[in-house]
Amino acid sequence: MFAYAVRRALRKSKTLRYGVPVLLLIVGGSFGLREFSQIRYDAVKIKIDPELAKKLKMNKVSLESECEKIKDSTFDDWKNIRGPRPWEDPDLLQGRNPEILKTNKTT
Repeated sequence: MFAYAVRRALRKSKTLRYGVPVLLLIVGGSFGLREFSQIRYDAVKIKIDPELAKKLKMNKVSLESECEKIKDSTFDDWKNIRGPRPWEDPDLLQGRNPEILKTNKTT
């Protein structure tokens, strides 16, 4: 008898039907968010192995060194090639002859 009254109250009361689950989601979400954000702070506290730190310092690449590599290269001989759309044949679009490619695939 009591279970029937509880089920009927749950069906009729909009607060119990919609409000309580929303409040549980908000409160549970705040606890979950706290745990996930704590992971970020715990990861900062982890010490790096000194040997690994030494290797990382030796292999450090700077922005200036990469800029020097790019300055020395020439970009005068590059060709802009548009990629194919799904309904287009990529071999025809990029200037390759499809008959030659078919013969190469079969042999």
